[in-house]
Amino acid sequence: MFGWLRGAWEAPMSFRGASEAREPGIHNHDSGLWIPALASLGRNDDELAGFFMRNILKTFFRPVETKSSRVAQLIQLESGTRARWTPRDYAALSREGYVANAIVHRAIRLVAENVAAAPYLVYEGDAVRDTHPLLSLLARPNPRQERSAFLESVCAHLLLAGNAYVEAVTLRRERPEVRELYALRPDRMRVVPGPDGWPRSYEYTVAGRTLRFDQSAAPPPILHLTQFHPLDDHYGLSAIEPAAVAIDVHNASARWNKALLDNAARPCGALVYAAGAGTALTDNQLERLKRELEDQFQGARNAGRPLVLEGGLDWKAMSLTPRDMDFLEAKHTAAREIALAFGVPPMLLGIPGDNTYSNYQEANRVFFRGTVLPLASRIGQALAQWLAPAFGELRLDIDTDQIPALAADRAALWDQVTRAPFLTVNEKRQMTGFAPLEGGDRIA
Repeated sequence: MFGWLRGAWEAPMSFRGASEAREPGIHNHDSGLWIPALASLGRNDDELAGFFMRNILKTFFRPVETKSSRVAQLIQLESGTRARWTPRDYAALSREGYVANAIVHRAIRLVAENVAAAPYLVYEGDAVRDTHPLLSLLARPNPRQERSAFLESVCAHLLLAGNAYVEAVTLRRERPEVRELYALRPDRMRVVPGPDGWPRSYEYTVAGRTLRFDQSAAPPPILHLTQFHPLDDHYGLSAIEPAAVAIDVHNASARWNKALLDNAARPCGALVYAAGAGTALTDNQLERLKRELEDQFQGARNAGRPLVLEGGLDWKAMSLTPRDMDFLEAKHTAAREIALAFGVPPMLLGIPGDNTYSNYQEANRVFFRGTVLPLASRIGQALAQWLAPAFGELRLDIDTDQIPALAADRAALWDQVTRAPFLTVNEKRQMTGFAPLEGGDRIA
């Protein structure tokens, strides 16, 4: 029965090189391994038959191969299937940035509000749909929020944490029906990688209770938006992190101002006692002097009160003045770096000393072109791709005609199209965002 197996053992010897011979055996072409002949190891026919039957059965019942990234398996080895928390303190970033810093607060509000106000158009192929179920869902994503509040939350989370999570409440029917969308806090969410290294599920934890979202459904219940992070496979990079030093400098400058006002806008100094050689104030005298200074000469309400010195006391200033430290310029430089991290022209935040833009209108146009439109388009494309199993293949694009800040660009485009006699009617309509007309392939 196993004569063909014995013949395989007695196959001619192969050679590793020009002169080095292998011992008799079988070459496994799938794995590229050379299996030594069991006969050379003293195995009998029964052991030989059992060995081959086990390998033949493994071959027949091997799982069906599926396509997957080979690199993803390395990611899985690095993270395993354990949940991975966001590797940064979202609460600290939000507290020191959005809550405590006026520049960060206004920059995030400016970006988020304009992204939320950008109007979307639904395209099915080349056709524009004025009404669509997806537009109705975005107009009222859930009972607590309207379109602007929902998109502001998603955008603010993305800027603050580098990650934004959206939950879809879906009725599972013959075709899934998405009823509601919710923006979830990124500090409560964690990724659970699957065997292929990519997210298999997400876990949302509040007050010690955890809810797991399995991503195998279509559409998956969680959309995870990330900013690019060069050193993390699962989580994005917050815009606050590259600006962290500038934020600390700006916050320290504000605290310096506050402390200066608390001390009657005077730099710190020392009281020098020079009554005579070898003499010093007693402990009781020192305590009384410090108490009188704190009660009568410190704070904004005591500003301008004269200090009366007696008994050989003299005031000596010790610290540098804000002018010596170039205090205001350092604060404005930090503010410009923060604005740069969020893609907001400093002029729009009221930061003086930046003359890059000739006027406010130009700064506003560059802000929309460079920051608002790319971010709004990315969010729209992600939503359309995520919800495609429920709404079909479509795309969400920004209707730039309805953005007042880009009116000058639109007027310039219309002027160029009007002054181009070599273009056909449909070519002009295509350049201005309109669908072609029948018989429009002629020069007007």
